[in-house]
Amino acid sequence: MTKLMKNRLNLFQNYKCPKTRYQGSKYKLREWIRHSLEKLEFKTAIDAFSGTSSIAYTLKEMGKEVYCNDKLSFNCEVAKALIENVSEQITDEEYSFIIGQHTNYNYSSFIQDTFHDIYYTDEENSWLDTVVQNINQVKNEYKKAILFWALYQSCISKRPYNLFHRKNLYVRTSDVKRNFGNKTTWDKPFEEHFYKFIQEINSAVFDNGKRNKAFCGDIIDLKIEADLIYIDPPYIPKTGTLTLYREFYHFLDGLTDYPNWKSKIDYDSKHKRLIPEYSIWEDKKNIYTGFEQLIEKFKKSIIVISYRDDGIPTVSEICEMLRFHGKKVHIETVDYKYVLSKKENLQEVLIIGE
Repeated sequence: MTKLMKNRLNLFQNYKCPKTRYQGSKYKLREWIRHSLEKLEFKTAIDAFSGTSSIAYTLKEMGKEVYCNDKLSFNCEVAKALIENVSEQITDEEYSFIIGQHTNYNYSSFIQDTFHDIYYTDEENSWLDTVVQNINQVKNEYKKAILFWALYQSCISKRPYNLFHRKNLYVRTSDVKRNFGNKTTWDKPFEEHFYKFIQEINSAVFDNGKRNKAFCGDIIDLKIEADLIYIDPPYIPKTGTLTLYREFYHFLDGLTDYPNWKSKIDYDSKHKRLIPEYSIWEDKKNIYTGFEQLIEKFKKSIIVISYRDDGIPTVSEICEMLRFHGKKVHIETVDYKYVLSKKENLQEVLIIGE
């Protein structure tokens, strides 16, 4: 095994934003968005729906003081690892501790017992049980967050479509011809994925000299102000399927709260999802209210909204909301197609209200 980095990185020269496999991620649009943000005057910024923290990471690279927020607990760990963390990394010794079983600990087999034949093999489920319980023994919150990030990425890599929305282990294990996915990646041992992702996130850690912070909750309830707020909500399309992030990534949220996972599961669902929770951002009737509340709350800030041109509300309706609060609005667009989307000729839109 090659050595993990034990020495500190040159924190301002060698870091690299990690790639992501998250539905709707703005990772590939980072440079386009950065180009637009660089035209604006601001020192502090909120990433209101931070997800994989790709844009928050960009803001951190720009030397801004960044406040991340996301309602999903696993995304909050991602932000803590990449944005709030400035120096902590994982060593060889720590990696070895995490992947091994220890005689002085009574391990639960919750994942193996609960998720048999749903997402992973029995052997893989047992490995996950061990690793997540070892992660929960780590005292340093940033090292713990880094380890969770590597675990999330490992889990996603071994999933068809990188999602947890169906009971479909058979897609991996059936001996059939496939025209999608990468069976070699799916079947690679968890330990190899985990090690690779620890190396990747070790190389992403840096200090921009600011006091960045990760929050976990509803953005409407967040009691903080900033010069700029970046909003990338789970938009509702006029036609087609809504992206239900908690439904798609419930397994990762469960891993994050392993001790309480059992009480949060919808046992009537075939894929053992979490019990559904209401979100105004997934409600066609009330989504207008969500935008109005958010724009009203941050009307003193520069408001930047990532959107697509087939959403509800429409781009023009959002612009009108911004103008109502005295914002001068301009729009930037780029042709872009998300990996799992079947829609053609859509544009990614950046709505900027100053």
